[in-house]
Amino acid sequence: MTSLDILVVVLYFVVLIGIGFSSMKRIANEEDYLVAGRRLGYGLFIPAIAAVVLGGASTFGSSSLGYEHGISGMWLVVMIGLGLIGMGILFSKKLSEYHVYSVSELLGRRFGLSSRYISAAIMAVYDMMVSVTAMISMGVLFTTMFGWPHVIAICVGGAILVLYTTLGGMWAVTLTDVIQFWVMTVGLLLLVLPMGFFEVGGMEGLRAHLPADYFRMTHIGGKVIFSYFLLYFFGMMIGQDIWQRAFTARNKQTLRNGTVWGGIYCIGYGIAGAVIGMTAKVLFPHLQDPQQALPQLATEVLPPGWLGLVIAAVASAVMSTASGTLMASATIIANDLLPRGSSEKHQIRLTRVVTLLIGTTAVIISLAIQNIVVALNVAYALLTGSVFIPVIAALFWKRVTAQVTLASMLISAGVVITDLMIEGISSLNPILYGLLSCAVVMAAGTYFSTKKESATDHQQTM
Repeated sequence: MTSLDILVVVLYFVVLIGIGFSSMKRIANEEDYLVAGRRLGYGLFIPAIAAVVLGGASTFGSSSLGYEHGISGMWLVVMIGLGLIGMGILFSKKLSEYHVYSVSELLGRRFGLSSRYISAAIMAVYDMMVSVTAMISMGVLFTTMFGWPHVIAICVGGAILVLYTTLGGMWAVTLTDVIQFWVMTVGLLLLVLPMGFFEVGGMEGLRAHLPADYFRMTHIGGKVIFSYFLLYFFGMMIGQDIWQRAFTARNKQTLRNGTVWGGIYCIGYGIAGAVIGMTAKVLFPHLQDPQQALPQLATEVLPPGWLGLVIAAVASAVMSTASGTLMASATIIANDLLPRGSSEKHQIRLTRVVTLLIGTTAVIISLAIQNIVVALNVAYALLTGSVFIPVIAALFWKRVTAQVTLASMLISAGVVITDLMIEGISSLNPILYGLLSCAVVMAAGTYFSTKKESATDHQQTM
């Protein structure tokens, strides 16, 4: 990196911190802090909803999978995009009708406090663990950029993130995500992708140097594609970080159309990432770590200054997810698990304190544990296997009772944890068994409770 590249990156982070301070002026009430006043139009909503799901895992994941498997490496991010589209089409009308701040609050209104607390605990842990993974990625990025020790790199990156999120709430997260969206778009889609593509001679160059399987849509394997469907398609529909962005939309039309367009952008981003990986495979066919495909390609094809912008773009991808999940975890804890403040002003202060504490905890975990795959996978399996069906029931199935929902969540959670212990965290079966057991318990419980009510009503009329 040249001095110009470093200057570009430093200026970018200064802008993010400045947004955190300036966003404080926009916060007049709790709704402003948690959901940006529920007044975002398309210009802010679409970039924000796309940026929160396109993190470091999506950016490095699509390019590294493209490096290893060709165009079929797109499926991870494509499933994320399809999940967003599905949420926009299926959930937008219902979500716009509920004046809530979290998924757990909706479940609590529909099924009682027990369901609210259980789902809140699962989601809070999941979102914090996603923040931890992002902070570890930031540490790696800062170490590579500046040569800092890993501890200092994580502390500095985490401090920037926690500072602007705590100060400005969802307004700061939204405004920084919009900037991050455009930096990602320019840096990766408009610079690295076309420059790398032309460097190898376009499509003819790719076909001349890569195996034919690299151009097959299913080369990565049907089982892997199905696993992405289970993990990311369903996960996008019920994640608190996604719903909290959905609640920022101005109206039902903005929510529906904006989420669909955000999903379409994600699909394009996934395809672009896979092509970037394929391009890197031609130029650097013997990389030991496929995740180096994107950094190596950027270093090879970009002139000084532009490389700094691309590094800022990669940092943007990581930080947009980290800030969104940090905000989501803090919102759930302050809104669903802790007693409310005596006034709206006190509630905002409480949420700020919780955000600071959660962010600090995430930094500490990032320093102490370099591999949190176990905790993250368990939380993701519980989220999909135990919460997805109750959320669907809360939105679309009026006959389901609170007792049946609570039983389905507890039983499916037990099934997920038990099968994870038996088969390990890499197995898809815990999620499948969790979804199946949750659906069976809910359907059977609803059937018998309805039958019992009908019998009682019949006796009363006699």
